[in-house]
Amino acid sequence: MMNTINQAVLLIIIANVLVSIKGFNDYAFLDKYKFQISKILGGEKIRVFTSGFLHVDWAHLGFNMYALYLFGGIVANFLSTLYFVIIYLGSLLTGSLYSLYYHKDEPYYSAVGASGAVSGIVYASILLYPDMSLYLFFIPIPIPGYIFGVGYLLYSIYGMKKQLGNVGHSAHLGGAMGGFILTLVLHPTLFNSNSILVISLGIPIILLLFFGDKLKSL
Repeated sequence: MMNTINQAVLLIIIANVLVSIKGFNDYAFLDKYKFQISKILGGEKIRVFTSGFLHVDWAHLGFNMYALYLFGGIVANFLSTLYFVIIYLGSLLTGSLYSLYYHKDEPYYSAVGASGAVSGIVYASILLYPDMSLYLFFIPIPIPGYIFGVGYLLYSIYGMKKQLGNVGHSAHLGGAMGGFILTLVLHPTLFNSNSILVISLGIPIILLLFFGDKLKSL
């Protein structure tokens, strides 16, 4: 999707790789900086941020960094490098904070990964280029970005409810929320140019913000 990688995107990828490699080889380091409810509520707030640069293995790291490589340049080139960094870090934090809120009664819940931040960047890209075509595994035809966006939200909601796999669906969802909101704040003309898309993606996010805590009781 881009010919040359943006420097900020490259630096964030390098940071993720270096921190993750340290975690691969040093479990004490991983354990000290991973996302864990009881530790964060006990005062170790830094884990909300540091967990976003750790990964469990090369496949986990590679998938997230490849997605960041594909979509990060779109955001940086369309908006600016500074706005890309704001959206990336903001989405990382909203992903962690939403996970903290959703799992607050599960003291041993833990997670690592840049998925929340990357989800925010993917959502920012969809808002900026809603007609982009995405190819997904096992699906040989392109899917418009806006359809992927709505589908991703619905799948994340379902995954949170059913606790599907060893995946932090709440972080994905929180990161997507952050990317959505921050992109609109930084580029408000989208309300006029892509109002239908903004509404389509905004409705489930608004519902989650007000009724997300009801998912566990359904």
